[in-house]
Amino acid sequence: MSGRLAVVGIGPGDPALLNEQAKSALADADALYGYRAYLDRVPARQGQSRHASDNRQETARAAAALAHAARGANVAVVTGGDPGVFAMAAAVCEEIEAGPPALRALDVTVIPGITAMLALAARVGAPLGHDFCALSLSDNLKSWEVIERRLDAAASGGFVIALYNPASRARPLQLRRAFERLARHLPGSTLVIFGRAVSRPDERISITTLAEAGAEDADMSTVIIVGSAETRLIDRPGRAPLVYSPRKQTVPAGSGGSSRRGGA
Repeated sequence: MSGRLAVVGIGPGDPALLNEQAKSALADADALYGYRAYLDRVPARQGQSRHASDNRQETARAAAALAHAARGANVAVVTGGDPGVFAMAAAVCEEIEAGPPALRALDVTVIPGITAMLALAARVGAPLGHDFCALSLSDNLKSWEVIERRLDAAASGGFVIALYNPASRARPLQLRRAFERLARHLPGSTLVIFGRAVSRPDERISITTLAEAGAEDADMSTVIIVGSAETRLIDRPGRAPLVYSPRKQTVPAGSGGSSRRGGA
């Protein structure tokens, strides 16, 4: 019997945001592999085994799930957000490339989910409405020097920037260093959006500026969107403001510019 493996994105946390393909793959799987906090979001099914592991054990998790599938099982690897955005799809592909030939014969499916930057962007309007990029501030798999070069390039190129993995107990200073790096290229008025646990009961969203942004406001459950010089905030009396990046660029990349528009 040929095994199957699905890498399933379960989105930012709200079950209503889980797509039908993901629901079907999770319900049909013989076994689920994933970070414990993500597995806890998936309803239990009788006869389905669960294999939880620590958040920093992606390689071992991918290898174990593939080995299980190679024995003929229908396996699902559960990941938060989207599997292809700083998540498990790449880890699975790496293990298939490095592993035995039998792994290449498996039926492998990657099922997309709503990633944190898209969930946060939807909460506040359309800050990703123009060109943007996503960067992870974790230096576990790349050097901090590489991160700095990419921050420089993204900010000087006029991109809106989504920052993943901004801070942890082992990396308490890197977000502050990232903000300082971005301030070399962006005005202090640049809008910064913090989104913690977006779509979950403990969701917390705040909008500030680069000059006022505090690194202490973030943890590993937080994603941050740093606007460009084009990004605007629309004040709406009695309602939450809207933040958006216009589709038409009018401010040259690398220049300053207003980051606020009053009224609607």
